[in-house]
Amino acid sequence: MFSFTTVGIVLFLESFATLIRAHAPGTHPIYPQVIAAALALPVLWIRWRTWKSDAHTKRSAIVKEAAQVTPSSPEKKTIVGFFHPYCNAGGGGEVVLWTAVAYMQRTEPNVLCVVYTGDTDATKEQIMAKAKSRFDIDLDPSALFFVWLKSRNMVDATTWPRFTLLGQSVGSVILAMEALDLLIPDIFIDSMGYAFTFPLVALTSRFFRPISIGGYVHYPTISTNMLQRVKDRKAGHTNTGDVTGSRWKSKVKLVYYHIFAFLYSFSLLQADKLVVNSSWTKNHVDSLLETARNRRNRFLRSRSPPSSHGVQVVYPACNMDKLRVFPTEKRERIILSVAQFRPEKEHAVQIRALKLLLDAQPNLLSGVDHSVRLVLIGGCRTEEDEKRVEDLKGLVNQLGVQNNVEFVVNAPYPTLLDWLSKSSVGISTMVDEHFGINVVEYMASGLIPLVNASGGPFKDIVVPYAVQPTSEPQPTGFHANSPEEYATVLENIFIQTPEEDLSAMRERARKSALERFGSNEFEQGWSEFWNVLKDRSKSGMESKKDR
Repeated sequence: MFSFTTVGIVLFLESFATLIRAHAPGTHPIYPQVIAAALALPVLWIRWRTWKSDAHTKRSAIVKEAAQVTPSSPEKKTIVGFFHPYCNAGGGGEVVLWTAVAYMQRTEPNVLCVVYTGDTDATKEQIMAKAKSRFDIDLDPSALFFVWLKSRNMVDATTWPRFTLLGQSVGSVILAMEALDLLIPDIFIDSMGYAFTFPLVALTSRFFRPISIGGYVHYPTISTNMLQRVKDRKAGHTNTGDVTGSRWKSKVKLVYYHIFAFLYSFSLLQADKLVVNSSWTKNHVDSLLETARNRRNRFLRSRSPPSSHGVQVVYPACNMDKLRVFPTEKRERIILSVAQFRPEKEHAVQIRALKLLLDAQPNLLSGVDHSVRLVLIGGCRTEEDEKRVEDLKGLVNQLGVQNNVEFVVNAPYPTLLDWLSKSSVGISTMVDEHFGINVVEYMASGLIPLVNASGGPFKDIVVPYAVQPTSEPQPTGFHANSPEEYATVLENIFIQTPEEDLSAMRERARKSALERFGSNEFEQGWSEFWNVLKDRSKSGMESKKDR
């Protein structure tokens, strides 16, 4: 890698200068550095030229492998690099990735999609097969390539037990250095939320070839909500009890968060175009960008207007063709949770809510027609996720609800469809969930959604809907905040609400989801996003030719 090699050369020459100084006492203190610099410049220049040549060769190899143009004319193809280190995770972020790739393969014949991934334990064929089995998305192997990254542990939370946000962000830059050393694209799209890669890509764009930068933001790495929780000393998965219990630790963390927000917002400014998955995310990203622009303007003593390409909401695509046909009547008393087993999903809240429900309504404990079950379906990306599942199973046993809880880990798509077709309630407990594609799947499948009263599910998805233009909007689901509130709503659904009212709500929820969150809506928004990046890339190449 050029950057690592450069660092090594500089360190070697600095050691060489120190050696000269040690063996030549009385020489001018600058003299060794002059010698080191004289030696360094030609070495760095040669290394730089070699790296540029290697980078061009790697680009040509990708085009040659595609077997669609001659190896001598690689510029006829546009290489789009998707930075997605966990492309095989099977979550909502991967829905966006593969839907976007499939759409571009259908509509952009001169584009080669390259995914930068750390899933080195899977093959290209296995990743494509999972996209098909989990999301029912077909991909063209001839126009899809993978760049395998070995440093993915640098963005793993377990690598950074302290200062996790900063550590993962620095790690993403290191991972992006590896990615760009292996292949430099024409257009770089971060589809996982690693905005700290943008300055590095922008720097590479200046010295190698113009690179248009785009980002699909699922969740702001830091938000005003996170800052407020630390300020108020409220506990959560990003603000542990040992911090909330200490005034000075809270103050230190608040300063740390403000510094991080400052760096994050300036990284976002490097993108040519940003799209987000919900109005909740847009509000936070807009706030960060406005703050960054104001600070930049004060520093430069100028006023730069916001980009003409503002932050755009593009709801994630949800393929609902197989979900919309499920009958809404005769549902089993199953509370379905579809979410990856990560800490922010707050699965423990669901288990505790079930315990409170069963304590209040013992008749729901057992019996073929009356028992209520909580089924947790989710993917495990890491060993930490697997340990989390075991901890949740321990909580289930501790609360004595093991006969009413079932875990389904890394389920294939047909298994997920089966559970969606027969469950009654779909639950989501994440606080400040950015969007919640699982909630859309609940609604399209005919489940009653029960979600946290925050974030995208609260503001964008489970909102009142009017079946007819002239009718009043009616509820499409329920909201809650605590285990007690979730339990109360579940009791209301299973015990108190008439079945005809629930059926009407299911129909409203389904129609709302089908109307607002289909693949066509996503593709229209993605097309606008893509056109901005494509025009930016084209103008960048023309400017380079003019120079």
